[in-house]
Amino acid sequence: MSLSIGFIGLGNMGGPMAANLVKAGHQVKVFDLNRSVVNLLADNGAIAADDAKHCATDVDVLISMLPASKHVKSLYLGDTGLVHILAKSTLVIDCSTIDAASARDVGAELSEHGIDFVDAPVSGGVAGATAGTLTFIVGGGDEQFAKAQPVLADMGKNIFHAGDIGAGQVAKICNNMLLSILMAGTSEAIQMGINNGLDAKVLSDIMTASSGRNWTLELYNPCPGVMATAPASNDYKPGFMVDLMAKDLGLAMEAAQQSNSVTPMGSMAKNLYTMLQHQGAGSEDFSAIFKLFSKE
Repeated sequence: MSLSIGFIGLGNMGGPMAANLVKAGHQVKVFDLNRSVVNLLADNGAIAADDAKHCATDVDVLISMLPASKHVKSLYLGDTGLVHILAKSTLVIDCSTIDAASARDVGAELSEHGIDFVDAPVSGGVAGATAGTLTFIVGGGDEQFAKAQPVLADMGKNIFHAGDIGAGQVAKICNNMLLSILMAGTSEAIQMGINNGLDAKVLSDIMTASSGRNWTLELYNPCPGVMATAPASNDYKPGFMVDLMAKDLGLAMEAAQQSNSVTPMGSMAKNLYTMLQHQGAGSEDFSAIFKLFSKE
């Protein structure tokens, strides 16, 4: 069924996601502060919105994909927030990765105005966004999840209902904390092999077929030259930036503190990614953590 969809936030992830909605036959209005990406999508069948309010007016679904909690809350809440102009029939889907409390705040305020909301952070990176194979991790009521599912299916392959509003965010930061630990550990192990005379490709193949097997070895090897399709073999062009992984790890550490959770490996990963930021690699792919262990 063709829907009228507004899409706010057309970065590395949001742009391809919106493009897939256009390809699926929806009428898609798009807005971003970067007018060049708006114009690019408009050239490919989207409708360019003048501003966020225009993008959110007269739509069945409004999707946002923004950098941080402050941007999401500013967009929806307050005296100038979209909460005041959204139709009660509009379903709001926020795909940003933010803290669970902020997602609950936005959801509660929209609910008070009779507007349905789900938080639906994604996993799968730019490649998944482009291919339409993202994983969506959704927080919200059963009815709202049922409404969101067909729209999300036009942008992704796996759609999980994690629980109530905010649950999607919690599951996402748990996943990304684990991913950061796997990437750091894989980098450390490969570099130790190199330091002891092993070929990185041969070692990676061995570990992929052994008990050390993990997603980073299979699909996203952090060592340059081992996997042609990985960012490591393309000067660590993202992908998923170091800055974004550091942000997500900050959210994970906040959640750990609030729940009195023990996360020593997550804390170490956060420190390593902060160190990588301080070395000027914030805009590189998160697999660039390999360089922290390299002797070169």
